[in-house]
Amino acid sequence: MASRYLDSPRPRVLAHRGLAVAAPENTLLAFEHALAAGAGYLETDVRLTRDGVVVIAHDDTIDRIAGRSAAVADLSMAELSDIELGAGQSFATLAEALEAFPRARFNIDVKVAEAVLPVVEVIRWAAASERVLLTSFSDARRRRLAELIPGVATSTGQAGVIGVLLSTWLGSAGLVRRALRGAVALQVPERFGPVRIVSRRFVDLVHRAGAEVHVWTVNDPGDMKRLIALGIDGLVSDRADLAVAVVAEGAADRN
Repeated sequence: MASRYLDSPRPRVLAHRGLAVAAPENTLLAFEHALAAGAGYLETDVRLTRDGVVVIAHDDTIDRIAGRSAAVADLSMAELSDIELGAGQSFATLAEALEAFPRARFNIDVKVAEAVLPVVEVIRWAAASERVLLTSFSDARRRRLAELIPGVATSTGQAGVIGVLLSTWLGSAGLVRRALRGAVALQVPERFGPVRIVSRRFVDLVHRAGAEVHVWTVNDPGDMKRLIALGIDGLVSDRADLAVAVVAEGAADRN
């Protein structure tokens, strides 16, 4: 059965680690604020604790977010839960997030191979396969997730992105489709160093191949408007509040 993850109106706003203006990133409060601002999607990252719990965390250490030196994989979930991140928040589990926001759609970046099976178990437990998109830097990891949850939405890993980019330079939607390997979305920065990735031609070819283009991480309203004009399908932003306003303004102009 195909996922209904992408059945909402475009362009979509994906709140990058929630809305961390008045809350720490990747916390339940940041997710709550993003949804209250009107974001339809929550972009987040997961790792595995020492005791095998799927925890929401971007970095492999807690240095940046918690101000102390320790690896996520070396701490238990109980230890992570005791760490104050600000605004009364601490580290949360994926299960807690899926349960706390039963109508939200999650874009989940699985950071480590060890988390693949536990992530699948949590998604099955939450009956959330139709409201998650799974992605990973590793295409092999992404394909394994897709095998374990048939029909789940996925976006390409690094190798897939490179394959799609080369295929668009050749102007072949067929080659783009092959490079996507069943992924429903391509999530990319507008530029990678000196190389421009997102252009109208790029977007058109990905669309012809049957996939969407989501661009990260876009925080300037002017950039948001320009990318929407190119036909992109999703804005991954630290400022979901601004992105929602830009999308609403565009909808009002069209009406």
